[in-house]
Amino acid sequence: MKTKAVLEFADVKVIAAAAEAEAVKNNWAVTIAIVDDGGHLLHLQRLDGAAPASAHIAPAKANTAALGRRESKVYEDIINGGRVSFLSAPAIAGMLEGGVPVVKDGQCIGAVGVSGVKSNEDAQIARAGIAAIGL
Repeated sequence: MKTKAVLEFADVKVIAAAAEAEAVKNNWAVTIAIVDDGGHLLHLQRLDGAAPASAHIAPAKANTAALGRRESKVYEDIINGGRVSFLSAPAIAGMLEGGVPVVKDGQCIGAVGVSGVKSNEDAQIARAGIAAIGL
């Protein structure tokens, strides 16, 4: 049987703080969501000025990245490439850039989803959070 790392509450706090710092540094009003490897919400933070819809979009992006074990941008690219039938994929709603998996030792242990600014900036915030735990 294999052993797999998990996100602990301390990790979630570090990721959230670093992601928030990246957003604040750039004056970006966003929502930050962190999920476990099954896409279950562990943390949700809507910064001042972030659009209400971002509180729904960020967790969806994180969920998609966790369940798919890849960045949510992959799905956006598939759809933009013409495979619109992928929109009917079950249980995958956040098919926009900004969801980034947390990967340790080749295993997805969670994901960070961000919504509120340009999609590439959302992903930048998510990656900054993940980098804070050394991944």
